[in-house]
Amino acid sequence: QVQLEESGGGSVQAGGSLRLSCVTSGFDCGSGHLAWFRQAPGKEREGVAEINRYGYETYHDSVRGRFSISCDSSGRMGYLVMDRLKPEDTALYYCAASYTRRYSLIADETYYWGQGTQVTVSS
Repeated sequence: QVQLEESGGGSVQAGGSLRLSCVTSGFDCGSGHLAWFRQAPGKEREGVAEINRYGYETYHDSVRGRFSISCDSSGRMGYLVMDRLKPEDTALYYCAASYTRRYSLIADETYYWGQGTQVTVSS
């Protein structure tokens, strides 16, 4: 059974930075795909960043160059470093993991999900 727990959300001013962490159990980054999704009020959940089992990183166009995803050497901790935050980055951020997802940054039934951590960016 895969379990995920996020931490590190908070409130920052535009231009600030946050680092989200994801503690996993039953999952290994070296064997699967670790991703971060977000959902803002009134909007659909969207994929933000993914690191696949080969270490290849994929980013949503809106965050490329500002966000960075990684896993630690144990394969059980994931991170999302978010720099130059904008008010439009405000959302509930979810850590997600899958061994068999079909497409990068597209949620499907193969993902396991954390409960989410809130990120609020004020202008």
